[in-house]
Order: sequence, then structure tokens, then C-alpha cells
Amino acid sequence: MTLQQLVYFLAVAETRHFTRAAEVTRVAQPSLSKQIRSLEAELGTALFTRARGNIALTPAGEALLPLAKRILADVETARLEVQELVGLRRGRVRVGATPSLSLSLLPDVLRRFHDTYPGIHLMVEESGSRDLVRELTRGQLDLALVIVPPEGADPALTTLPILHEDLVVASSVDDPPPTHRHHLRITELADRPLVMFRPGYDLREATLAACRTAGVSPRFAVEGGELNAVLRFVEAGLGVAIVPSMVLRDRPRLRGTPLAPPGISRTIALAYRTDVSLPHAARALRSTLLTYVTRSADLHRLAPGVQSLPTPGAPD
Repeated sequence: MTLQQLVYFLAVAETRHFTRAAEVTRVAQPSLSKQIRSLEAELGTALFTRARGNIALTPAGEALLPLAKRILADVETARLEVQELVGLRRGRVRVGATPSLSLSLLPDVLRRFHDTYPGIHLMVEESGSRDLVRELTRGQLDLALVIVPPEGADPALTTLPILHEDLVVASSVDDPPPTHRHHLRITELADRPLVMFRPGYDLREATLAACRTAGVSPRFAVEGGELNAVLRFVEAGLGVAIVPSMVLRDRPRLRGTPLAPPGISRTIALAYRTDVSLPHAARALRSTLLTYVTRSADLHRLAPGVQSLPTPGAPD
């Protein structure tokens, strides 16, 4: 008895027609009939009655039917489990992140993932949230860490909010503090030169929007840098910048001053397409990220001004 014979038997049992069963299994009808006869000969009994225009199961066929279904289902389960195991030994994950998250959150997560799945090739795309969302919807990324915009997430994506982060005023420790109070008011930025990100950065838009709301006309000392350049310019004492709390970790030459309420904050989310099942490796990376965030919060290892958000069970 072979698995292929059981496939042919099940097709005939479900269609009650040898020709249609051959079409379903994509085999020539004589070949299918021959395999069914071989199976019956091996079992020593007929499995079908073959009256003209009427194919029916014999009692032996009725007994074999649930067994054949279970055997083929177990074979499919075994195939999927082996494929999943192989998929986590080799393959790739295409993950995107904003520049600030590529600098702060992503390295630790990828290190843990790589330690567990060293055979998975990691492809990282660093860009703004809008560009990352566009690449997700086009199928060019599997996962992305993005900033949830005020108007809400793209309905084509599953978006899991994972962190709430305050923005702070970064300044050089070689310069006097920007304020002697615990908080700095947005209006006080009018008196200080700003180091500003290039157009298109989420952080630039958030800073300018807060200044407009407060009626402040910011004065730029340097304009147009990427994140690392902005931090270096602030370290050099060229001005202050509004940055995410997490990027100041391991930057001993920078201090972070909280903004006075309501301040500026953002929600960080993990996003992926809703209409496509994630590859096994991408699901493993999603699990690694969510576990890392949860454990970091439990161990109080998140940066000041960063809070983890309760994340519901992530669907496959």
C-alpha cells in the first residue's frame, strides 16, 4: 500500500467517478484505475462497486475511508512541520525600521534572533515610516517597526503597538543644561539653536508641529542631517535637538531633558500585511521582538520615558 494509492482511493471516494478523480489528481484515468486495482488486490477485497454510472464504496471501502483520511492528514502535518523546521535553519527575513529604531531597538532584537537562528539571512531596510508602510503593502518587506501616525495605521496592515516613547531635548554635556528645571517648555526652544533633521523625517515633522502648536518659530543652527549626524552635531555643541528617549542610550556625551506636559510622544508598532501569512522565519522574528520588549519592561531595562504597551496575541 502506497500513499499515492490512498490519494487515488480518496479522490474516487469523494467524487464517486474515476474520470473526475483522475482529473482532480492530475493523472491519466487508466493509471488511476490500475493503482486502485493494485490496492484492492493487496487488500484482498473490492473497495468500490462499479455499476454503470454508479460508483459506491463497499463495506471494506467504508472502513478504509476514515483511515486513509487520517493517514494523509498526518503525512501533511509531518510535511509542514519539517518545512517549518527547515525554514528556520535557512531562509531570510526582510525587516524595516525607522532610523531611530534601527539605532536603538533593532540591534538587540536582531542579535537575539541571530543567536537562535544563525542560518536566517537578515535584510534590513532603514527608512521613514511612510516609506516602510509603502514597502510592506507592496510585499517588499515582511515586517517593519514604524511610528503610528496621528490619523491611524494603514488598514491593509496588522499593526501591533508595542512601545510608547517620549521625545526629549538632547544637549551636549559640555554645555550648560538647557534649563535648571526638570522639564523644558516648548516655548523655550525659541531661545535656543536647533539641530534639525532633513525633510521627510518623522522626528522633524513632530518637532515642527509641536512648535507651531506652541506658537514658536524655531531657529536652526544646522539643518538637513540624518539621525547619527544630528546626534554628533549636538555632541559638538552646535545646538539642541528633539529626539527619542531610546537613542540617548550609550551616548555619554549627551543629556536628555524631558519636555513639559503635554510634551511630544509617539507610539512604536510592529506592522505586517494582514492578507498574507507571515513566513516561518518572519513569525519567529516577530516572537523574538515581542518577547524582548516584554522582558525588558519586566526587568525595568527600557529607557526613561519609554513604556511597553500590552500586546494581544499576534495572529499568524
